[in-house]
Parts: sequence; structure tokens; C-alpha cells
Amino acid sequence: MRPADGPPPDWRVHGTSAIGYRHLRERMPCQDAWRARRTPSGLVLAVADGAGSAPRSQEGAQLAVRLATRTFEPLVTPWEQLPDAHARKEALTEAFREVRAAFLQSCGDSPGPYATTLTVVVLAPGWLGQLSVGDGLVVVRSDVSDAGDPAHPAYDLLPRAHTGSEYANETVFVGSPTALRHLRVDCVRDDGVDGVLLSTDGLTQALLRRAPAGRPPMPHDAFLGHLFDRLARPDYDHDEEERQLSEFLGSDQITRVTGDDKTLLWAIRT
Repeated sequence: MRPADGPPPDWRVHGTSAIGYRHLRERMPCQDAWRARRTPSGLVLAVADGAGSAPRSQEGAQLAVRLATRTFEPLVTPWEQLPDAHARKEALTEAFREVRAAFLQSCGDSPGPYATTLTVVVLAPGWLGQLSVGDGLVVVRSDVSDAGDPAHPAYDLLPRAHTGSEYANETVFVGSPTALRHLRVDCVRDDGVDGVLLSTDGLTQALLRRAPAGRPPMPHDAFLGHLFDRLARPDYDHDEEERQLSEFLGSDQITRVTGDDKTLLWAIRT
């Protein structure tokens, strides 16, 4: 069974996770997870990255995306039903509180072994909501670029959550005591969004290109464009796309830059 409940009629969704070579070498499972859920108005998309050092993080990641897609579902409503960005962000934050409470209840008194990040996108007519804890990333595609050419869409990296740590390799997890303090919540009001991509940090170097010193990284438009173009093809076939994508994620081209598990979950309006 595919870990998705199916996209609404006008959206096509594809998600995949690939185990990193470090985990293959150590005979460990893939500790990433993803899930997508449709509603009459849109989508809930979620990805999670279990901590490599946590013995039950695979379970934690699967639990997090399952709780998130269920809990955030009621928020998938057209913008006109709640045209207030602050109220939308408050609703997203409250939904995460519910997810975290259920997560902690399931993990018992020791959430550490289940450590996982979580990135969630709510996609509905007129707006997009993002919520993240940890180091996942979200890229939004608009149907008209800055130059006004619909044939060349624009890709925008949404702001990423802060770890609160001075060390680049440390992050915050759903069960961390500081999770709510370092939560990133955004509400994007845009009728032109026609695609969105979520990823765990294993593909950061492939999805983003370096920017000049002092500036944030920028989306790698060529790579992202290739992904979205493949998903939008009239002859798109899920199984064939999964085969080719799995080969690519396991290729030398990718393993040269990352040995981490890798997850992509993206949707495009068709």
C-alpha cells in the first residue's frame, strides 16, 4: 500500500524515501517517513526524519507523519473561510500541540528513542501553511515567475526552523523540550501556488544552491523543474517514476554529497 490516501482530483502527488548508504553499511533501516492526505479542499503533506542515533526513530518518524496528516486535516479550508493569517498560524500551532501531545503519550516517559523531525504543509485554495520542527525544507512553486512568464515558474524556499544550537549538526525534535520554542510556522497567501515540495535534510545539497556570503541558499531551479516536469507529464506512471527516482537517489551522483536517508514529497496541480 502506498503511504498516501490519494490526491484530490486536480493535484498529483508523489512521495518516496531512499535509505542512505551509511545505514545500508550499518544494516539499519531507513529512518525517514512521509505521508499525504487529501480532503475535499486540498492536501496535508508531511515528512519526518528520524534521528540516526535514536534506536526507535523509524517508529517515531512514522508516528509523527501519521498523527500530523490526521490532526491537520480540519485546517484544509479555502482562504475565504478564515481570511486572517494570524488566526491561521495560531490554528497550525495548536494542531502541532495536539500532535506533540499524542506523540509523547505514545512514546511514554522516554521520547528520546523515538526522536524525529517533522515538516507539515497544508495546501488549500488561496493559501499554504507550513509548520516545521527540525531541519526539513519546503519549496513552493508559483505558476508565474518574477518576470511574468508562466512558462518559467518561480521556486521559493520557505524559511526554515531554527535549531537553537550553535552546532550545525544538532537539531530539535518533536519530543524535545524546546520543540514549541523553535517551531517554525508560516502562512503564505498566494492564489498562484501550483506546486510544493517537502524534503528531509538528506537532499539539501541537491535541492539548494549556494548563495553569496551572508545570504540564504536558493532553490536549485533546474533540478526542481525537472522533478515537477516529470510529475506533470500526461504519461506519468507512478511505478515507473518510483523506479527511476529510486535509481537516481541511490546513484553515485547523490551518494557523493550525502550518505543520509533521503525523502521527497511533492505535489503539482494538473
